[in-house]
Amino acid sequence: MGRKLNYALRQILSSESRLDIRNIKYLPRWAILGIDISIIVVADLLTGVALRDLTSNFYEFLSVYERMFLIVGVNIFFFFVFRTYSGLIRHSSYVDALRIMLACFSTFVTLILVNYLTYFLIGEKIYLVAGLIFYFLVSFSLLFLFRLSVKQLYEYFKATQKNQNLEKAVVFGADENAISIAGALEIEHPKRFDIRGFITNDNTRRNIRILGKPVIYNGLKVSAEAKALGASALILSENTLTAEEKFSLVEECLENDIKVFNAPIVSNYEDEKSVSNKVKSLQIEDLLDREPILLNKENKRQQLTGKTILVTGGAGSIGSEIVRQVAEYKPKLLIILDQAETPMHNLQLEVQAKFPDLNFNCVICDVGNRKRLELLFQKRTVDVIYHAAAYKHVPLMESNPHEAVFVNILGTKNLADLAVEYMVGHFVMISTDKAVNPTNVMGASKRAAEMYVQSLYHSAGGIESGKTKFITTRFGNVLGSNGSVVPLFRKQIEKGGPVTITHPDIIRYFMTIPEACQLVLEAGAMGKGGEIFIFDMGEPVKIMDLAIKMIKLAGFIPNKQIGIKITGLRPGEKLYEELLSDKSKTLPTHHKKIMIAVDTPGNYEEINFSIEKIINSASKLKSHKVVGNLKMLVPEFKSKNSTFEKLDNLSSISNPEKKII
Repeated sequence: MGRKLNYALRQILSSESRLDIRNIKYLPRWAILGIDISIIVVADLLTGVALRDLTSNFYEFLSVYERMFLIVGVNIFFFFVFRTYSGLIRHSSYVDALRIMLACFSTFVTLILVNYLTYFLIGEKIYLVAGLIFYFLVSFSLLFLFRLSVKQLYEYFKATQKNQNLEKAVVFGADENAISIAGALEIEHPKRFDIRGFITNDNTRRNIRILGKPVIYNGLKVSAEAKALGASALILSENTLTAEEKFSLVEECLENDIKVFNAPIVSNYEDEKSVSNKVKSLQIEDLLDREPILLNKENKRQQLTGKTILVTGGAGSIGSEIVRQVAEYKPKLLIILDQAETPMHNLQLEVQAKFPDLNFNCVICDVGNRKRLELLFQKRTVDVIYHAAAYKHVPLMESNPHEAVFVNILGTKNLADLAVEYMVGHFVMISTDKAVNPTNVMGASKRAAEMYVQSLYHSAGGIESGKTKFITTRFGNVLGSNGSVVPLFRKQIEKGGPVTITHPDIIRYFMTIPEACQLVLEAGAMGKGGEIFIFDMGEPVKIMDLAIKMIKLAGFIPNKQIGIKITGLRPGEKLYEELLSDKSKTLPTHHKKIMIAVDTPGNYEEINFSIEKIINSASKLKSHKVVGNLKMLVPEFKSKNSTFEKLDNLSSISNPEKKII
């Protein structure tokens, strides 16, 4: 304890701190208790001096020192009872004042009782009642003033601090959460924000002051109101805003050079870290969030609880989130399969920590290795498969089409065939919007996989009705997934730019990883077999607008502080993605975010023959032959910005053996 006090004194007296009381992290509790004892001794002495001027009649049953020992002893006892010494002095509040009041009042009541008890027992009193009343008032006042003085001194040093650039900010909102955030930001050290006031949509709180700061009703533009208060930043604490309202508000602020920060709900704070550390720059994910998905857990509980679940590609961004969500339903066994060793190891550690009672098994395996997969099915009875394993990077697969075939097509065929052979109940395949009217090898390979599992289910010879239900889910880009544009832009901004965009007009659909995986589980539970479920992805996002907003959210000026560079479309990339082909229609389901694509399944024998042909050409590593055969199976596959565009010539495709090398 002595070390802590010595350290605090050195901090105050050091030349660098310049007698700055803010540099004291905290005083040990015994030091605060010692100061409080000194204060009540002074209060007792002041009481004695005052009474001597008022009267000369004192009770002589106890000496002056014995009376002081008794009154101080009782007071110390109630200090321990109410723990008046346990708070941080500079952060004293009405709660601390109440504790002091209770300790002093309890001392007063106890001494009154002792006083009259001795009177009834021996006919003499110890204290003058007027003296106890005076002591109660003086001791409470001095204890309270000590804390108030320290608090004000601390505030004074904060107000006079130099060489510190504070972000002048207004808080959007005037509810309890907003007040708590503003109050915490005002008293903490080192200070990051200078809170200038509040802006609220609540008409009942207009023209008042909170924490000494003005509250302005949001009648004009928020940016204009913030600037009127001298602020250059806005802290969002209002949790009642819809995604559209938040997006509009942030867009207006960014257009007018007002930085935007996001503050979480104070009750969600799990540790004692600085509040400033929790007030973070708004992320693009905060603006793209949509209304929460409301799902019925009962149908998924029936499908997953107590069952053996296999998740392929389980260490990837989508697969790992499916693992987390499936684990919540307490399966009998969760098998996580992936060929990526390090991500699998990291996921294993995470699952062990988050789900200590979960029975799970991590399997390192390539889905293209049928023998390894078959060994897995021989050892365990699998009830549900979530097939998320896939190669998904468009330019890489354009350069390595045979690898796209081995994983996306052969891997899917291996799993689907084994699912039929070992009578798996549900097979849920994760597909992509790039499979619709594909312009690249990756999208075409996923479309070929879709066609295979659909035809397998609908074929009379390929599967007995009602055995394995094959279900396909199709959606677009997910925020934060491996290789997603959002983390790429974030890294480029952190490095000072430039942010690279392939084309100024390119657009994409986005949804969050948890949202996509929730819908995958829901579609898997509602599927009857053979369907292609597509998800409502919301409004498409122009990637140029996305980049500009991310740069502004990071506090930079686009094309000045952070440049934007157009690099040109990559091989196989198109300006916009589609969730449906021109020939397909949709049917609604019980969930408004999930629809069924009405698509005519192909003939199983013909598709299987073509798939075998594609796999055979891939095994020979003949890229053009692989792509040519893919185009024959998927006639809507038209390459863009790719060396394979010449294969779209009908004469080349009609006789690929002569033209394809």
